[in-house]
Amino acid sequence: MPGAFYEPDGDVYVATELTRGPWDPGAQHAGPPSALLAREIELLPDAELFQVGRITLEILRPIPIAPAHLSARVLRPGRRVQLVEAELSDGEQVLMRATAWRIQIAPVELPLGAAAALEPPPGPDQGSSEDFFPTDQEHGYHSAMEVSFIEGGFMRPGPATAWLRMRQPLVAGEEPTPLQRVLVAADVGNGISAPLDYRRFMFLNVELTVHLERMPAGEWICVDARTLPRPSGIGIAESVLSDEQGRIGRAAQTLVVSER
Repeated sequence: MPGAFYEPDGDVYVATELTRGPWDPGAQHAGPPSALLAREIELLPDAELFQVGRITLEILRPIPIAPAHLSARVLRPGRRVQLVEAELSDGEQVLMRATAWRIQIAPVELPLGAAAALEPPPGPDQGSSEDFFPTDQEHGYHSAMEVSFIEGGFMRPGPATAWLRMRQPLVAGEEPTPLQRVLVAADVGNGISAPLDYRRFMFLNVELTVHLERMPAGEWICVDARTLPRPSGIGIAESVLSDEQGRIGRAAQTLVVSER
């Protein structure tokens, strides 16, 4: 099995088979490139002074398992609030784009009880493994992530709560950051909680938006997800994100719902 989701090679990052999604053996799951774009944002100047409060990832085209070119810039500079952007391309066209608001970290003494934390769901040690969507591939996102379900499963229709942990680093030779751990996991919301039979319906997200109240502690990320399809062919997947200490934020995905 490859040792990371991506291998650096000069100015590009070569995707390994650990990035593979369940629907197309030649295309990446959206989680790893989302985390790679977050990493690019973290490489911008003064990143240690800011926290990403919201990040939106636009999936413009299928992302092949191939070398990725990355770039990032500050769109709206500011001392306390900045809007930043990162792009992933194949060298010719942009495949995925991220925009994020990052907010200066400035401790505030809040009134007692104003920042009460929600209790976390039962921990990953209390969950169970569930079968991934059928795939003929030995390695992919399904083998690169450890998953522990508290409720539901990939093959079970309806809401689901799952803990996820990376088995391998995002980029070879690097320890994943808290933001990268969130982004590699947050895209699974619609996959684990769809109320539709995947053999008959497609429910693909065109974007992922994550709001973060704080960065997670530890390796495990919990995704408590519910998917709401509509007869219009449009749906939304909503997830509460937690670590083992409690809630850290939320994620939402806009879905295209159709019969196969």
